[in-house]
Amino acid sequence: MNEHEARQIRQTVDMVYRGESRRVLATLIRLLGDFQLAEEAMHDAFAAAVEQWQRVGVPANPRAWLVSAGRFKAIDSLRRRACFDASQAEIARQLEDENDAFMPDEDTAVEDDCLRLIFTCCHPALPPPAQVALTLREVCGLATEEVARAFLTTPSTVAQRIVRAKAKIRDARIPYQVPSRDELPMRMDSVLRVIYLVFNEGYSTPSSDISIRNDLSEEAIRLGRLLMTLLPEPEAMGLLALMLLHESRRAARATTTGELILLNDQDRALWNQERIIEGGALVERALATHRFGPYTLQAAIAAVHAEAPSAAETDWAQIVGLYDVLFRMEPSPVVELNRAVAVAMRDGLEAGLRLIDIILERGDLQDYHLAHAARADLCRQLGRQEEARVAYQRALCLAPQQQEQWFLERRLAELDEEPTLELKGRGVLSDQ
Repeated sequence: MNEHEARQIRQTVDMVYRGESRRVLATLIRLLGDFQLAEEAMHDAFAAAVEQWQRVGVPANPRAWLVSAGRFKAIDSLRRRACFDASQAEIARQLEDENDAFMPDEDTAVEDDCLRLIFTCCHPALPPPAQVALTLREVCGLATEEVARAFLTTPSTVAQRIVRAKAKIRDARIPYQVPSRDELPMRMDSVLRVIYLVFNEGYSTPSSDISIRNDLSEEAIRLGRLLMTLLPEPEAMGLLALMLLHESRRAARATTTGELILLNDQDRALWNQERIIEGGALVERALATHRFGPYTLQAAIAAVHAEAPSAAETDWAQIVGLYDVLFRMEPSPVVELNRAVAVAMRDGLEAGLRLIDIILERGDLQDYHLAHAARADLCRQLGRQEEARVAYQRALCLAPQQQEQWFLERRLAELDEEPTLELKGRGVLSDQ
């Protein structure tokens, strides 16, 4: 084989790795019952592929070949370890005998392995930070450094979380399986929460490392698609719809210099219509089951925004109604705040401001910057400039993201420049 052909084989292996490595790993974890052994076996299998495929060509089913090669590499590794630990020889013998568990040609079984891996990584026995780190590392394939960079922590911290999570899975004998129908609601909540955490980390106000954050959002959407395909529960549809509808607005959310653009001020021509259509259809499917939950309701609210031709033509009455249902289902001050903003758009600024003041006077959301920002914008539009200034300053002190700080500083500067400025209809900085 000449150098050109060898280079083509290496490129093929790289392509297969990008497309299939997570599935190969998921199946190897099922077959071997050990995260570390499975990871070593997968990398050994890909290394063997570079060498052997140059001699015998690329197999018809590369994934099955890699799973088979990885399994035998693991058995060889256990035999070598048996020189120091006799129990390893017994494990190797058991793996050789378990031929019936190995079904490399069945795509359904392989996809089920991916689902098992998701539920294992998101097991409620693991701390939430460990669930997220393990999911990103093992299911999404992000490097430890990438996970650390996305969550603004150190690689050593992420590595420790992953090591401890794997040890917990091993020591607590957490089963590598999809939960039973009776257990599914509780376990499903954990999986959906982790996927949405990953999405929000990527979708939140842009950071200096845009590529990593975009990748996180796309990985969350990919996981959402996989989960919905393998387990089409209404809330899985609702979460996927919610992520698609939010992501559809990414290109319009900030200026080229990274400054935040509010929903009502965004150029809707930049919104991704394919994702809006897909998300809207998923919302309808989920609502039709009458077994939907908070993710579906949030997606329905996002769909109303996405389908409005302009901010002025938004059906605020429908949005308020959806928030009413969401608040009954999952009461929280943040939902109450978002409903108050919608009421301001439906019934007038004074009506919305009264509701926000009730929330703040109760002591709820006193340290939540978006509550003060929402109050500031309503006061500003009502001409209550000094109240707006105080609320903007409070929001600025609490805002965690630089882009939000820039936005609030700009609003304060505008107050100083035009004390009587009115911005009716421009919307408020809230978590809608």
